[in-house]
This record gives sequence, structure tokens and C-alpha cells, in this order.
Amino acid sequence: MPHFHIDYSANLEERLDIAAFCVALRDAAAQTGLFPLAGIRVRALRADHVVMADGNPDHAYLDLSIRLRAGRTPQAKTEAVAHIFAKAEEFCADVLANSSFMLSLEMRDIDPDLSPKVSSIRRYLPGEET
Repeated sequence: MPHFHIDYSANLEERLDIAAFCVALRDAAAQTGLFPLAGIRVRALRADHVVMADGNPDHAYLDLSIRLRAGRTPQAKTEAVAHIFAKAEEFCADVLANSSFMLSLEMRDIDPDLSPKVSSIRRYLPGEET
């Protein structure tokens, strides 16, 4: 794992290619070396009803939440957050420069005792062991 959950305001779709952003996040996560490709899951959900700050409907946001199983060192997580956020900020640079936009990220651990998992994905990835 990790799970990348993207929550964004509907008006952002006019300014940012959300599908390409998902791919960029997957690539950034893989580049860290901290997450196995088979475990990376990126999903984006649009928020149709949003009120931000003064209520101006032009305000937009993208909030990225990363959940991962416990066991990685604090330093490794800090470095991963820095790398992933830098890639996200780079991807969103035009939106940040030209419109009212908030980009945020939070990483948190999942308690493995409270989060059972099963997967067959590795069987379908070239070069992966089962």
C-alpha cells in the first residue's frame, strides 16, 4: 500500500487534468522506493458542493490524503511526503499561479491489526512475485 485519496472541488476539473494528476502521483510514489508498485492505489473523488473562505465559487482545492501501513521510519515518511508534495505542486504550478487554489497533503499510518487486506494484483503485474 499506500492509498492515495484525492478530494477536489468540481471547479478544478476546468483547470487541471485530474486523471493525469493521478498518474503523476502514482509515479511519484513509486520513485520514493518506499512503496511497492503493486500496493499503490490512487483514486480521486470530486466534491460537487464546496464553500471555501469567503464563498467565492472560483476558489478551488485539492486535498491529498495518503494512508499507509505502519512500519516505515519517520525519516522515510518525511522524505516521501516531501518528494510527493513537490511533484504535486509542480503538476499544479499553473493552477497555483493563475487562480485561487489550495493544495494540501496529509500522510498517516493505518493500524495493521485493524485493517485486514487480501489482493491478487501481483499475479497480474509483469515481473512481480506472488
